[in-house]
Amino acid sequence: MKFRIACLLVCSPLLLFSHCKKHQGMPDINPPGTDTTAAAFYFGADLSYVNEMEDCGVVYKENAAAKDPYRIFADNNCKLVRLRLWHTPAWYDTLNSGKRYSDFRDVKKSIQRAKAAGMSVLLDFHLSDFWADPSRQWIPKAWEPVADNLPVLKDSVYNYIAQTLSSLNAEGLLPEMVQIGNETNRGILLSQQVNDAGWVLDWNRNGQLFNSAIRAVRDLEKATGKKVKVALHIAGPADAKWLMEGFRDAGVTDFDMIGLSYYWAWHKPTTISDCGNVITELRQKYPGKEVMIFETGYIWTTQSNDQAGNIISEVHPAFAPASPENQQKWLVDLTKEVMKRGGTGVIYWEPAWVSSPCRTPWGQGSHQEHATFFDFQNNVLPNGGMYWMSHKY
Repeated sequence: MKFRIACLLVCSPLLLFSHCKKHQGMPDINPPGTDTTAAAFYFGADLSYVNEMEDCGVVYKENAAAKDPYRIFADNNCKLVRLRLWHTPAWYDTLNSGKRYSDFRDVKKSIQRAKAAGMSVLLDFHLSDFWADPSRQWIPKAWEPVADNLPVLKDSVYNYIAQTLSSLNAEGLLPEMVQIGNETNRGILLSQQVNDAGWVLDWNRNGQLFNSAIRAVRDLEKATGKKVKVALHIAGPADAKWLMEGFRDAGVTDFDMIGLSYYWAWHKPTTISDCGNVITELRQKYPGKEVMIFETGYIWTTQSNDQAGNIISEVHPAFAPASPENQQKWLVDLTKEVMKRGGTGVIYWEPAWVSSPCRTPWGQGSHQEHATFFDFQNNVLPNGGMYWMSHKY
């Protein structure tokens, strides 16, 4: 997600720069009797904020009755939960109650909830302590001393991925998919000074870091006999082709999926049809690789429900005005196009990040409450985006 506002947890810190010991396929997600195209498709939601929202006093409702949000999504045909993982999000220590979220402890809780509700999991390694996106790929503070020492940095990345997945597997919480980095349209694991000096992408360095992370996943697979799909993630369909060529030329080829972020507000004038064309090209150029929309979002109102500035303000002319019905229509039309082009899923970014009394680094409340699947009383929107997943395709 492109966070545009004014503006080791599992390996001991003492082991971060040393070499730790190296270390099932997707479940059947097809409900009986469903259409074969839609049945093989991943309808997904990023629910990374849910634990935090509940701790902040939010009660989610469906038909005006309180209900576990993971159960709400599962009951409405959500098959895949995406969860972000930050290395050490110490910035949370000065917010609200000082409790950290999207760290290993919090992600473990979320995976437990997703699996208990019968949904698969995509674990999003941000490889940062903070939001990673096309404008910001800050290296975790713990690794800053080795930012320019590629062999040691590669080892640290390997250890972190391997130990995270090994720890999850030991508790029966191994995710079915992982993505290496988040919206990696520039070089990853950059010092803040290098990152903030301007766009940079050293493919030799980048390729080695990605391959080290991927090797950690593959070694985990060998050790456990379980399959974990590996994804790369790019923001904006228009940038996907040349970036994927860069990955290929840098020797990053041992992945299973290509994930795209596609928001009208940030990726216009790319249309849904244009996005479909990109999916077709990627599938042709990289045979055997799945292509999915890892992030999309669409507002259902232009109103706000708190003091936090909202990050999306535009609607597509063909999906105007902002309304629950047009939010659902955007998702249905996008999904039809993705299916038609052979894509394997669409994930909605933060459909449960509703307003709360809690603060972010930029304000009090949510920066996305107008694009969730819930109204301002935290009840599932009638005719809104939630029902896109159970639409008859």
